Amino acid sequence: MKLPIYQVDAFTSKVFGGNPAAVCPLSEWLPDEIMQKLALENNLSETAFFVSDSGEFQLRWFTPTTEVDLCGHATLATAHVLFNHLGYSKPRIVFNTKSGPLVVLKEGDQLLMDFPADEMEKVEGPPILYQALGIEKCETYKSDDYMVVLEAEKEVADLNPDMRMLKEVDARGVIVTACGDEVDFVSRFFAPQSGVDEDPVTGSAHTRLTPYWAKRLGKDELTARQISKRIGNLLCRNKGERVEIIGKAVTYLVGEYSF
Repeated sequence: MKLPIYQVDAFTSKVFGGNPAAVCPLSEWLPDEIMQKLALENNLSETAFFVSDSGEFQLRWFTPTTEVDLCGHATLATAHVLFNHLGYSKPRIVFNTKSGPLVVLKEGDQLLMDFPADEMEKVEGPPILYQALGIEKCETYKSDDYMVVLEAEKEVADLNPDMRMLKEVDARGVIVTACGDEVDFVSRFFAPQSGVDEDPVTGSAHTRLTPYWAKRLGKDELTARQISKRIGNLLCRNKGERVEIIGKAVTYLVGEYSF
C-alpha cells in the first residue's frame, strides 16, 4: 500500500522549531491497528489521519502508543497541508473529531484554531506529582491533565522531571506554567503516560492555560511560549466557552508510505 505523508513543524515559522507532526490523508479509514503502527513508526508526538466528508473532514490523532481525543499542533499541521499542498481554497476548514467540530481559519499568514475551553478544578496533587517534578507542593489544577503553576519562567525552564516516576501519575499529562519574561505566560508539557516524555508545543494544553491566565492577568488576548528545546510561539484568545489558538506552520517533509 502507498499513502502520502507530510511532516509539518507547527507553531513556528521555520523548520526545526515548534512541534513536528505527521499528516496522512486517507480516502477511507485504515484499521485502527494499522494507524497506531504507522504512528509508532513515525515516532513523533502525534500523527494525524483525516478523511474528506461532504466538504468537511474527519480527523483523528495518534501518539506512538495511543489515540488521543484532542491535539492542537497536529490539527494546525493538517490545516497547513490542506491549504498549502492539497488545493483547499476555502478560508475555513471544519474538522469533525472526538472533541466535536473544530474550525481552522486563515488569519493573514497564520492559522486560527477554534477549540473548546477547558476550565480546571483546583486540587491538591498527589505527592508523586511533586516528587517527579522535583518541586515543593504548589498551586495545582486538574482535568484529564494536571496543571502546576510555578512562580517564574526560570523555574519552568530548569525542570528535569523523573519520567519513570511521572508516568505513574494518573493523568494524560502534566502542564507546568508560569508568567513569562517576554510573553504573558510560558509552559512545558510532559506526557510519558501517553508515550511522549516532553511534547515540544502542545496546542490542547492551551485550552486549559488560556482561561487560567486570562483570569489571572485580566486580559483576553495573551502571548504564549512553550519553552521546550524546540520552542513554540502561540497567540491565545479567551472567548468564554471557546479558545482561539493562533500560530504558523512550515512543511519539513513530503513523502510516501509504502507497506
